[in-house]
Amino acid sequence: MEFRRVSEAVIRRMPKYYRQLTVLRDQGMERISSGRLAQMMRLNASQVRQDFNCFGGFGQQGYGYNVKYLYEEIGKILGLNERHNIIVMGAGNLGQALTNYVKFEKLGFVIIGLFDVNPALDGVTVRGIKIRMLDELESFCEENQVDIAALTMPKEKADAIANRLVGLGIRAIWNFAHVDLELIDKNVVVENVHLSDSLMQLSYNIVRNKKQKKTATEKVL
Repeated sequence: MEFRRVSEAVIRRMPKYYRQLTVLRDQGMERISSGRLAQMMRLNASQVRQDFNCFGGFGQQGYGYNVKYLYEEIGKILGLNERHNIIVMGAGNLGQALTNYVKFEKLGFVIIGLFDVNPALDGVTVRGIKIRMLDELESFCEENQVDIAALTMPKEKADAIANRLVGLGIRAIWNFAHVDLELIDKNVVVENVHLSDSLMQLSYNIVRNKKQKKTATEKVL
């Protein structure tokens, strides 16, 4: 497969393609056209073809795309054919919720460790995973391959913990702390997740729809 420099916009669409293709595969669909897939994705056919061409293209003119093959190839692009070990830093409500979400494992993301500083949580298990204290972090990382660290602690502690993790050789951080990390190694991959952002976007659309409805009503009157 040929890889080229790909924009963030295209990369962020790839998981959506993968989810849609999962549904189509489970339904037993064997092939699909770019137009039909675009309709399902609320895109246009040209956009779908351009996105896939970033990775060399997967279809045949006059045939479309083989669903199973496309599903597998996008999975490889997303790294879902490999196992990724995750540790969760912060065993509060969010950290425990992530640990309890079993679908991650079906995608190859396996939570192997859960850390906190609260002595009351020491030794408590979440879905079979023991909560460890922070002073065990170094020894745990020496004994286990850790690919990703999820930060679910308060933002005040996030920078220090993140750089501690980087020093232990962790190359990817899934950041739920409400802060932009200042890392000592700029080559570490960081994915920021601000849960409140989607709620604010939802709130904007609610307000917009109310205004549109009010305007339409006033025009009728």
